[in-house]
Amino acid sequence: MSNAGRNLKYLRKLRGWTQEEFANKLKIKRSLVGAYEEERAEPKLEVMEQVCSIFKLSLEDFLFKDLSESKGGSYLDRRRQLKMISESAEIRFVPVKAAAGYMTGYADPEFVDELNTFTLPMLAPGQYRAFEIMGDSMLPTPSGSVIVGEKVEDLDDLKNSNTYIVLSKNEGVAYKRVVKNNRLKNKITLISDNPQYEPYHVSAEDVLEIWKAVYILQKANAAPVWDVNQLAGMVNNLQEQVSSLKKKLN
Repeated sequence: MSNAGRNLKYLRKLRGWTQEEFANKLKIKRSLVGAYEEERAEPKLEVMEQVCSIFKLSLEDFLFKDLSESKGGSYLDRRRQLKMISESAEIRFVPVKAAAGYMTGYADPEFVDELNTFTLPMLAPGQYRAFEIMGDSMLPTPSGSVIVGEKVEDLDDLKNSNTYIVLSKNEGVAYKRVVKNNRLKNKITLISDNPQYEPYHVSAEDVLEIWKAVYILQKANAAPVWDVNQLAGMVNNLQEQVSSLKKKLN
């Protein structure tokens, strides 16, 4: 039996693509990608040729070699793996002016393909998106910053107090710290770094996408300058909010 299904899944994850995204690139149904990866069906020759073209592989290697074993292989094997993931750090950019359109087009491959892209060499393989944020709710991160986020597939993977871009039906695109609410299991709490803004809850059913913040891009000298009294006031307010949240959760 060939390694085609196992290699197909390995290569897809190497690029950080979902089954839907990979299916669109191969111009086949998503269910077929699932069937191939679970080895319930053998990929057609034309599909395998497309995969080999994308990842610069020979058909023989794709069929009969376990590509995942090359991670600890020779120098040449590691170099080839780097070439296979060379496109994984492509980031699609959602500026403020496109945020409203993104709310309706986030799941439309054609809309997403129209977004401008850029790359960051320091990013590991994965699926990324960049969002421009406006306002002062996340100070000291200044308005106009660009948040680069990595896709979160499952709400259970959220880490308390980490920052995320949350796309929800009622709140739109928001950059906040996230706290999973143990008392209200179907909700998450979104907290601003600027304590002048009150935390609020979002229903898990309303969440469309979540991207974990991995990099913040901002203009030079854009960050606000704080004096000691301002910082002390912010810390006190933040501590009061945290204490209040703990009481509610308990």
